[in-house]
Formats: sequence, C-alpha cells, structure tokens
Amino acid sequence: MRVKGQPDSMQREQVLLDVMTALTSSLDMKEVFSESHRILSRVLAADFGGLCVSRPGEPGQYDWPMIQDMPQVFFDRYPEISHECFVSAAVVQQPNTVLRESEMLSRQAMRNSAMYAHCREMHMPVERILSVSLDMGLGWHSGFTLYRENRKAFSEQEQAFLQRLTPILARTVRNCLMLGDLVRQGDLLDQLFRHTGLESIVLSPPAIELMRTPRSTALLHRWFPDEPCGRFGLPQVLLDALERLSRSGQRMLAGQDVLTFRRLGRSLKVTFLPLPAHPGRTPWALLFQEVSHSVQVPTEWRKRLTPRELDVVQRVLNGWDNRTIAEDMGSSLNTLKTHLKRVFVKLAVPSRAKLILLAQEQSAEAAG
Repeated sequence: MRVKGQPDSMQREQVLLDVMTALTSSLDMKEVFSESHRILSRVLAADFGGLCVSRPGEPGQYDWPMIQDMPQVFFDRYPEISHECFVSAAVVQQPNTVLRESEMLSRQAMRNSAMYAHCREMHMPVERILSVSLDMGLGWHSGFTLYRENRKAFSEQEQAFLQRLTPILARTVRNCLMLGDLVRQGDLLDQLFRHTGLESIVLSPPAIELMRTPRSTALLHRWFPDEPCGRFGLPQVLLDALERLSRSGQRMLAGQDVLTFRRLGRSLKVTFLPLPAHPGRTPWALLFQEVSHSVQVPTEWRKRLTPRELDVVQRVLNGWDNRTIAEDMGSSLNTLKTHLKRVFVKLAVPSRAKLILLAQEQSAEAAG
C-alpha cells in the first residue's frame, strides 16, 4: 500500500464530488464502481477491496462487480467459508453503517478467527478492515469492503468519509440492478417502455416528457383522483418530490427517492431514478409499483375483535406503520396503541410481528 499524506478537507470534498459523478455516469455496475473506487483510493488507501452483491433467490451466492487485487482463490473458496466471515456477520447486523474491524471483534479474536487464517493462506494478509453492508430492503444486499495488510488503522475520519458516501453507493447498486440489464439490451427508454413490467414515466425537468408507458396515466388517475395536477399531468405531490430531488442531486438522504402511498389492501411505491445524463440535462424515471396485500384477517379473529380493532389489524397486515394507521383512522397515536394492546391481549400474541406471522400462517392453511 502506498503511504499517502493525510488529505485535506478540500481534497476530500473534490473526491466526494468526483465519486458521485462517476456513480451516476452509467448503469453498468462494474464500470461505475471500478471508476469510483479508483477515485476513492485518492483519500482511502487500501491493499485489497471488493464489492459483492447477493443473488436474489440464491442464499450465500454473490457476484463481485468490483475487485482490487484480491486473489481468485478467495472467490473460489468464499461460498464454503462465508459462514466464518466475521466481517459480513458484523455489518449485516447494522446495514448502511460503516464499521472498522475494531467494532466487529477484538484484535485477539480477529487474529484467532478462521477467516483471518484463511486470508493468510490465500496470500491476502488482512490486518485492518473498513466495511459497510448496503441494504435498501428490496430483497438483496451488497457489501463494500476495504482491507489493509499493514497495521495502519483506518481512521475515524476515513470511516466518516465512507459513511457520507453510503447512501449513494446503495442507490447506485439499486439503480444498476433495476435498469442495468435494460441498458445492455439496447436503448434504455425503449427497454423501459417494453420490458420492466412496471409502469413508468421518464421526464427531463423542467418541461420535457420523454416517455410514458400506456397504463401509467390510468394508474395515476386511480391513485390520485382528487390530487391537483401540474406539469405533465402529474399529481403535485410527485412533482414536488421530483423538484426536491433534482435540486439535491446525489446529496439526497436515504429513502428520499421513494414515496409509498397506502390504501386498504394495496400500496403504490413510486421510485425516482436519475438516468445517465444527456448533454445539458439529467432525465428522471418515475417507476410505479402497485402491490396487492393478500393477507386477510383470519375468520376466527373476527369473532373476538371489535369492528374498530378489526380495522386496525387489517391495516397492520397491510404493512402500515402506527403513525400512518392513526392518520388514516383519524385517531391519536396513543389511542391506536391502546387498540393494539387490546388486540394483543385478546389474540394472545406478544407483538405485531407475531400477529402478522400468525395471520400469514392461517391464510396459507386456509388457501391450502
């Protein structure tokens, strides 16, 4: 590892901007993360590094779109030794939080670990680690990890710098997973139009609509019948969100680029995705995912609960949080919590998680 002087604040800010630019330059994950890592190394020196992305539906299997000087034997053996990896075991417990090895386990415990020995056997001696699990709750997770073979620890300043980048790293993985295949297949707008399975509208703010799928207009009318409309015939609530995101660029906070609207039995998730920039403008895709929630209140519960309690339970089964339920039912948060406590007592369940699990089990039994 080349020893570098401590970068000053101006250099770190420039690297931050350069990395953000690189991460939004394409939807090819290997391309954007390789270039971003090259830029990042100006302020975060490491001997080894990698980005792994889980394969949905294949537990324990990962793709590695970005690698820095890690031996091939590591990837060949990883499926069989992954259960001994103290790094992944630690970071998955605190998703989107950057950890150093000293926050994962003690120095002695690390040196006594099987993974430490495996790495040395593979000619990848690891003494210092900086890692983060990227997870947006979409059925996949990713991990970005840097390793040093000497004893120069990653500093708190370096940890904080990577933490600042974490929201955009997670969003970039999401964007590439959602749209990267379409880019490789050809024209992005044409592929969005034909193959995503989601309704979508692509805009070039402030005044140009580039594309919309045939059923997106009807979907918006169905979900926002009374909402004032603005440009493009879009509900004002969506236009306001798009304007905020366009102004904030890549400095948006985690979760700001997804809006969820709920009704009894279904929900609509709107994801705002910045697309690779054309000269002079950044198009935005609005992807609409309508979900039907099929878990119903079991028949037996209807005999034990009051109508008001049944209304609360159905909304819990739809995945609504307490504040959303209270607002929808026109009650205070404390009143709602009282209803829930009575439900738990009557049904002999300790928590809302157990309530949902029991309803799912009884629904599956009834369907079978």
